[in-house]
Amino acid sequence: MGRPPTRPAKLRDGFYIEVRNKGAKTGIKIRRENRTEMMEAVSEYRRVKEIIILGESKNDKWLEKPKQAV
Repeated sequence: MGRPPTRPAKLRDGFYIEVRNKGAKTGIKIRRENRTEMMEAVSEYRRVKEIIILGESKNDKWLEKPKQAV
Protein backbone atom coordinates (compact mmCIF):
# COMPACT_ATOMS: atom_id res chain seq x y z
CA MET A 1 0.00 0.00 0.00
CA GLY A 2 1.40 3.27 -1.08
CA ARG A 3 0.44 6.87 -0.98
CA PRO A 4 -2.32 7.87 -3.43
CA PRO A 5 -1.35 10.05 -6.40
CA THR A 6 -1.80 13.78 -5.89
CA ARG A 7 -1.13 14.89 -9.45
CA PRO A 8 -4.12 14.83 -11.84
CA ALA A 9 -4.01 12.29 -14.66
CA LYS A 10 -2.78 13.56 -18.04
CA LEU A 11 -5.20 13.52 -20.95
CA ARG A 12 -4.25 11.79 -24.17
CA ASP A 13 -4.40 13.78 -27.42
CA GLY A 14 -7.82 13.57 -29.06
CA PHE A 15 -11.39 14.83 -28.97
CA TYR A 16 -13.38 14.54 -25.75
CA ILE A 17 -17.06 14.51 -24.81
CA GLU A 18 -18.60 14.18 -21.37
CA VAL A 19 -21.58 11.83 -21.10
CA ARG A 20 -23.88 12.06 -18.07
CA ASN A 21 -27.35 11.03 -17.06
CA LYS A 22 -30.00 13.70 -17.44
CA GLY A 23 -29.98 15.88 -14.33
CA ALA A 24 -26.68 14.49 -12.99
CA LYS A 25 -23.80 16.72 -11.93
CA THR A 26 -20.94 14.46 -13.03
CA GLY A 27 -20.30 12.14 -15.93
CA ILE A 28 -17.58 10.25 -17.74
CA LYS A 29 -15.18 11.54 -20.39
CA ILE A 30 -15.02 9.67 -23.68
CA ARG A 31 -12.11 10.20 -26.08
CA ARG A 32 -12.15 9.74 -29.85
CA GLU A 33 -9.28 10.06 -32.34
CA ASN A 34 -10.92 12.56 -34.72
CA ARG A 35 -13.85 14.96 -34.91
CA THR A 36 -16.07 12.73 -37.09
CA GLU A 37 -15.79 9.82 -34.64
CA MET A 38 -16.61 12.23 -31.81
CA MET A 39 -19.72 13.49 -33.60
CA GLU A 40 -20.85 9.88 -34.25
CA ALA A 41 -20.54 9.20 -30.51
CA VAL A 42 -22.54 12.37 -29.75
CA SER A 43 -25.37 11.28 -32.03
CA GLU A 44 -25.30 7.78 -30.49
CA TYR A 45 -25.56 8.95 -26.85
CA ARG A 46 -27.81 11.95 -27.52
CA ARG A 47 -31.07 9.98 -27.28
CA VAL A 48 -30.72 8.89 -23.65
CA LYS A 49 -27.88 10.95 -22.12
CA GLU A 50 -26.83 14.56 -21.69
CA ILE A 51 -23.73 15.41 -23.74
CA ILE A 52 -21.13 18.13 -23.24
CA ILE A 53 -18.57 18.53 -26.02
CA LEU A 54 -15.29 19.31 -24.27
CA GLY A 55 -13.32 19.74 -27.50
CA GLU A 56 -9.80 18.84 -28.54
CA SER A 57 -6.98 18.20 -26.11
CA LYS A 58 -3.39 18.43 -27.31
CA ASN A 59 -0.34 18.16 -25.01
CA ASP A 60 -2.71 18.20 -22.00
CA LYS A 61 -4.19 21.60 -23.01
CA TRP A 62 -7.70 22.33 -24.30
CA LEU A 63 -7.82 23.95 -27.76
CA GLU A 64 -11.56 24.77 -27.59
CA LYS A 65 -14.02 25.84 -24.91
CA PRO A 66 -16.64 23.28 -23.79
CA LYS A 67 -20.12 23.65 -25.24
CA GLN A 68 -23.42 22.04 -24.36
CA ALA A 69 -24.90 19.65 -26.93
CA VAL A 70 -28.55 18.69 -26.82
